[in-house]
Amino acid sequence: MTGSSVESIEAQAVTGFQSANDLDSIPDGGFQAWVQVVGVFFLFLNTWGIVNSYGIFQNYYQTEHLAQHSPSAISWIGSIQTFLVLVIGVLTGPLYDTGYFRTLLVVGSFLTVFGMMMLSLSTLYWQVLLSQALCVGLGMGCLFVPSVAILSTYFNKNLGIAMGLGTSGGSLGGIIYPIIVTRLIPKVGFPWAVRVIGFIALGTLILSNVFMKSRVLPSATRSWSSLVELGAFKERPYALFVFGGFISYMGYYAPFYYLTPYAMAYEITTMDLATWLVSIFNAADFVGRILPNWVADYTGPLNVMIPFVICSGAIELGLVGSFDQSSLIALCVLFGFFTGPFISLPSTVLVTLTPDREKVGTRIGMALTCIAISMLVGTPIAGEILNRSGFANVWVFGGVTMIGGGLIMIASRLSITGLKLKAWA
Repeated sequence: MTGSSVESIEAQAVTGFQSANDLDSIPDGGFQAWVQVVGVFFLFLNTWGIVNSYGIFQNYYQTEHLAQHSPSAISWIGSIQTFLVLVIGVLTGPLYDTGYFRTLLVVGSFLTVFGMMMLSLSTLYWQVLLSQALCVGLGMGCLFVPSVAILSTYFNKNLGIAMGLGTSGGSLGGIIYPIIVTRLIPKVGFPWAVRVIGFIALGTLILSNVFMKSRVLPSATRSWSSLVELGAFKERPYALFVFGGFISYMGYYAPFYYLTPYAMAYEITTMDLATWLVSIFNAADFVGRILPNWVADYTGPLNVMIPFVICSGAIELGLVGSFDQSSLIALCVLFGFFTGPFISLPSTVLVTLTPDREKVGTRIGMALTCIAISMLVGTPIAGEILNRSGFANVWVFGGVTMIGGGLIMIASRLSITGLKLKAWA
């Protein structure tokens, strides 16, 4: 045994931390590991749960709060928020890899809660933009990469189901937060409706901060010049998967933002039911994050994600001919279920495409930055299409981009497995 090996073992014994690349040491279960899943659940409740609820804010802003502004201008609030959740992964990923997990949790939790409280005081467009888009978006961005990266240090064979259960918090948030907003605004007004969400975020994020902890530490100090691994884009599977994500996510949020206004504009449903459509989406999405992830542990995450992405695009195209209540609700349920893996599986795929586990945060952050640009422009493009040519072309835009992205992901899989249909990927 070499001196360096002895030193490494002694360091692990003293600190309790393991190497991220020592896959045999990953517990793949146990009390502490599942506590992290609960912590991730609450992080997603207050990141993607809030993001997935923006459709109800979009509708309220268009009809009441910011009615003097166009749907496209209002959609920039949600798009910038989502963009920041993803794009600052290029910073938070490397920070996570270099040992700043706790700092990111604290800063992200503070900014998220503070931003929601400031939103409750906002009455003008620029105030909403600063509080909801910038402050909340930055806070959620600090929380997102650590929340998906940490599970890869506690789970290996069961990573898919662990990620599915953790990320399902985003679906629950997307169910309860729209209901809170729509029910409380008529009773206590917009400010207190938003404050209630802020207090829920405060309580649940405190739990995540208390119980979550890193299991691994970086093996060595990394220079800032190495914190963006551009060489990853020379790896065909990684580059094609990221490009496929860039295309498909461009159309992902169009139904989340515009289905409620669509149902109300064409009087397909009652106004009350129209406000429930976002919650219906997310209820189906809850199931769609768990079952596919469980299957992914046995068949491979990329093998599961590809058909779900393509089917999501086909379902969104189906909205073009949906003018009655029953078909609209059915498509809502189907779209919610099939888009579940859009949030729960990409990080699992990226873990499998990362040979060096100590660079998981960096690689996830890089991929999310690329996808963030797509999501930043995608929904405003859909809003501009709505202004110029109506809802039908919004659904066409979303469906075509999602199917196109899924086809590019097929190319990523082929670059790994060739034409072997049953290969794990």
